[in-house]
Amino acid sequence: MSSLLFDEPGPRARRRIRIATVVGAVAVLGLLALAVRQFAANGQLDADRWQPYATWPMWRYLLNGLWSTALAAVVSAALSMAAGLALALGRLSRRRWVRVPAATYVEVVRTVPALLLVYVVLFALPRYGLDLPLFWKLVVPLSVSNAAAFAEIFRAGIGSIERGQSEAGLAVGLTYGRTMRLIVLPQAARRVLPSIVSQSVGLLKDTSLGFVVSYAELLYSGKVLATYNGLLIQTYIVVALTYLVVNASLSKLARVLEARTPQARRPRRRLIRA
Repeated sequence: MSSLLFDEPGPRARRRIRIATVVGAVAVLGLLALAVRQFAANGQLDADRWQPYATWPMWRYLLNGLWSTALAAVVSAALSMAAGLALALGRLSRRRWVRVPAATYVEVVRTVPALLLVYVVLFALPRYGLDLPLFWKLVVPLSVSNAAAFAEIFRAGIGSIERGQSEAGLAVGLTYGRTMRLIVLPQAARRVLPSIVSQSVGLLKDTSLGFVVSYAELLYSGKVLATYNGLLIQTYIVVALTYLVVNASLSKLARVLEARTPQARRPRRRLIRA
């Protein structure tokens, strides 16, 4: 699947990537050490400033924000995947009047930042009498933006299925639609599952744009909490660590799923036979 989306790096490219990774890691560690030193010098690491985060009411408030984040992400992902699948089938259609609008949508929306779409829903639509609730002011632009990305993922997955699969379906008398639904799409869905999870991680991070529309997701809840208790640095560190744990868990899930795909297992079988 990955070879369909980008070229595999060669030996020199992998060496450069490893060097850049080491240099980047050293730079990040240096910045972290400098930040910890400055925090300690200004009393930000004192125990009394972190004690509130050992209490349940504080975590209950943040978990409510995390739940709102998860709800917005799940609804946006469901809408994006449905629209993305329709767009992918549209781009693969033999009818020009279906293929061209679908391709135009994908190519145009992929170049538009999600933040700009949020501003359109937040400021432009109310002028025309369409003032959505806060939840939908976040979900609609995220769905519009991510539908284009999911469309390309599904299109790559469908394109990776061997032509003989669909030809076999047509040969036994199935229609084009039933061949896609019963034979091609189930196989394509299994192949693109890791990419879908990876894209969902990005979508989860994009829910932080709820900060702009005042939707009570995790980042906005952190802002309200910091305003209330005056612990700005401590609050945003806790929020950042929460995002880190959730996104790292989803990224780990994507790697596990990718390792279990037939494409990932095939080279290993060849090595065992050799």
